[in-house]
Amino acid sequence: MNPRLQSLHPYPFERLRQLFDGVAPNPALAPISLGIGEPRHATPQLVLDAYAQALHDPGLASYPATAGTPALRQACAQWLARRYGVQADAGREILPVNGSREALFALTQAVVDPGDTQAIVVCPNPFYQIYEGAALLAGAQPYYVNSDPARNFAVDWDSVPHEIWQRTQLVFTCSPGNPTGAVMPLAEWDKLFALSERYGFVIASDECYSEIYFQDEAPLGGLQAARQLGRDWQRLVMLTSLSKRSNVPGMRSGFVAGDARILEAFLLYRTYHGCAMSLPVQVASIAAWNDERHVQDNRALYREKFAQITPILAEVLDVRLPDAGFYLWAGIPPRLGLSDTAFARALYEQQAVTVLPGSYLARDTAHGNPGAGRVRMALVAETAPCLEAAHRIAAFVRSLG
Repeated sequence: MNPRLQSLHPYPFERLRQLFDGVAPNPALAPISLGIGEPRHATPQLVLDAYAQALHDPGLASYPATAGTPALRQACAQWLARRYGVQADAGREILPVNGSREALFALTQAVVDPGDTQAIVVCPNPFYQIYEGAALLAGAQPYYVNSDPARNFAVDWDSVPHEIWQRTQLVFTCSPGNPTGAVMPLAEWDKLFALSERYGFVIASDECYSEIYFQDEAPLGGLQAARQLGRDWQRLVMLTSLSKRSNVPGMRSGFVAGDARILEAFLLYRTYHGCAMSLPVQVASIAAWNDERHVQDNRALYREKFAQITPILAEVLDVRLPDAGFYLWAGIPPRLGLSDTAFARALYEQQAVTVLPGSYLARDTAHGNPGAGRVRMALVAETAPCLEAAHRIAAFVRSLG
């Protein structure tokens, strides 16, 4: 077996199951889970219709090309132009992928030099655990850069020493962030691009939450930031997905875009890896990328939901409306004397509400664990159960005095 598998950490949800082992939730209450970020709003009918039709024509009788159909790549390019105002070459600078999670992992394997025993992959902290696992299985060492609550949870790039940057081959960014919901401003992108130019590392920009936001201005994207700063896309790849945008997590569909040289090598890797997207999913994906009405409706649902729930929780926890995404990143009042794990366990036992301990989404550093003392709440269900969960959480905190 690959010995690197032994270096992988248990996934947060496995740790959560262990935390709840032997705990019986309040039997008088229906369980409500805010633990997993799985979109539960209705899938758009136009996507279902396109998929159903494509099962008959073109059907499943042909092997799909790893590069995807020209029609799908063109739909992705057109969406980039509408959403970010950037022009991408559909044939060279775009590649369909089976969701951003699969692509984040595979891109790391293609980018990191396995012969470099000193290679480093830089991750934000807290972070999406695929970044860490992808780095470890590629033979690199993850380096965790804490987010700063005083700066809207911005990643503290200035804290990374020169000797770490020298060994860095890949940097993950997540904007809007999971779990903080923070959006990287142009100045932060400028700083990171300058570091990439100086040290030669690749930037993988995870943007799967980009279409759920609460301000009038849509979140800035990596490719968009580069163009605004007069830069090309050298050493830059963005990854996005339909899962959150269009409520189709089970379809596993997204795309990557950016540096044509990197995507050429990534296509070769994926050809051997066997990652082609089925033709019916490609047809349904075209329908989704070409339509914005359902995205606007979906965003309106989240805005209404967060507007109702955030004030309730803000009365008892350190939490506010994020820039974007569908998480609340809530601080536990120190006066309660509870760790994030103890808070989550007691809440589950007394109120049958599941939240994810923040320390499960981060790693210990010299400056502490930036997730400790916080919990992540995924407001992905319809408004009614999320609202009920908020009231239960508020009652739970107040019961602790």
